Parts: sequence; C-alpha cells; structure tokens
Amino acid sequence: MKKLSERRRHPLAALVVLLIALTLSGGLYAAFAPAGKAEADDTAQSLAITEGKKLYAVGCASCHNLGGEGSSDGPSLVGVGAAAVDFQVGTGRMPAATSAGAQITKKKNIYTQAQIDQLAAYISSLGAGPAAPSKDETDPAGADIARGGELFRNNCSQCHNFKGAGGALTEGKFAPSLDGVSSKHIYEAMLTGPQNMPSFPDTTLSQKNKKDIIAYLDAINGDKSSSPGGLELGALGPVSEGLFGWVFGLGALIAVAVWVAARTAKAKKS
Repeated sequence: MKKLSERRRHPLAALVVLLIALTLSGGLYAAFAPAGKAEADDTAQSLAITEGKKLYAVGCASCHNLGGEGSSDGPSLVGVGAAAVDFQVGTGRMPAATSAGAQITKKKNIYTQAQIDQLAAYISSLGAGPAAPSKDETDPAGADIARGGELFRNNCSQCHNFKGAGGALTEGKFAPSLDGVSSKHIYEAMLTGPQNMPSFPDTTLSQKNKKDIIAYLDAINGDKSSSPGGLELGALGPVSEGLFGWVFGLGALIAVAVWVAARTAKAKKS
C-alpha cells in the first residue's frame, strides 16, 4: 500500500492516468461507433461516379469525347454541373438523335432518375458546376405569384410569350412552351441557360425569384377549364387581341353602318 501511495504522488501519475483514459475511450468508440456518415457518402458518391462513367461511355462519349472535352459534334461538358445534366437528359434532349438542325427538341426520356443522377455525378467530377436543385428549392408553395409575373414579363416573355406559350426565334430556333414543364426543369433551365436561353444564376435571379416565377407559371397554366382574362386568343398578348378588335370589332361596326344606311335609303324611297 505504501508503494502504491508513493506512485500516486508521482508528478507524472496524473498524465499517465489521462493517457490511459483517452486510449480506452478512443478504443471503445472505434469499436462500437457506427461508420461515419461522411465515409458512407464518399463511398456512395464514388460508386455513382463509376456507374455514371459507364453510362457516359455508351450514350454520350461519341459526341462529347471520353473525357467530356467536347468535339465538333458536341460541346465540352467540363464544368456544366449536375443541374445541366439533369435538365438535358431528364427532358430527353440528350442523348440527341442528331447534331444537325437549328435546335435539339424535347423527346421521351430513356434513362431512369437513378441513372441520370449517376451521369450527373460523373460529369460533375470533371469540373465544378451548378448542382441539381432539391425539391424544397423548387417548391413554389408560399411564393409571390405577382412578383413572379413581373419577373417573368421583364426577363422571359420576350421569347416565351406572356403566358409561357413559347415563340419563334431567328434561324429556325424557338423558345419552347413552358406549359406542363416540371418545376425542377424550369428551375434548372433558369440556372443553366440551355441552348438559346441565357442563364440566370442566383446572383442575377435569386432562389426566391426563381420560385416566384415558377409559382406564376403554375398559376396561369394550372387551371385548364377557364382563363381569368377571358378568351386568350392563343395567349399571344395585345397584338392578337388588337387585331381581333380591329378585324371583328370594326368589321361589325361597318356592317351595322351599312345596314342602317340601307334601311334609311329604303325608308326614304317608300
């Protein structure tokens, strides 16, 4: 007991006890703690990249080259990000049936969402770019519809029409209709600027602004049973409505004037 007491009074006794305690606690944690979430995420991401590379080699490399550096048949994919991949592949625009033509059009998608995510993971590994938005980021619930309409008219209606019905551009190109397009794909299109469309990053249109625009499009295209403004005439705006007014309105007035003149002349003769 005397020797034990002397050891406890040794100047290094407290340090030794502390080292033993830390070693035991570290060993117990390593033995019983679950695998780290970060490690699991890294493993899943590596697997997604590997599978995405296989899909890319089959469906994309013929135009964009094996390293995604691009060719005469397809642009470079380095730095386009997951959002661009999700939009282009999710809407069926990619893989393109042909590189010829003024514009790649939407068609039936041939990949599952899991495969699209794998392709996006691989292409994102080639260079950083905009990430695919989450469901919360694209959900228009609670957004300002009026503000969205203002933003859409100022930034989008020149090409897509006031109601998002689409319109013709130069050299055979066109702005597609936005009716029936999912909120995620509208958000991704604004974020990445596919084909002829300019991009609107968060520094230009904030996440809230994008959600406001999506809410506006949902509001004007959601109810197919009625049009709040009356007969929409193709939703082409004041030009078509003015033409309708001149042709039919003025034509009706002329017809009434002719009828009145004819009745007056007939009355005078009798």
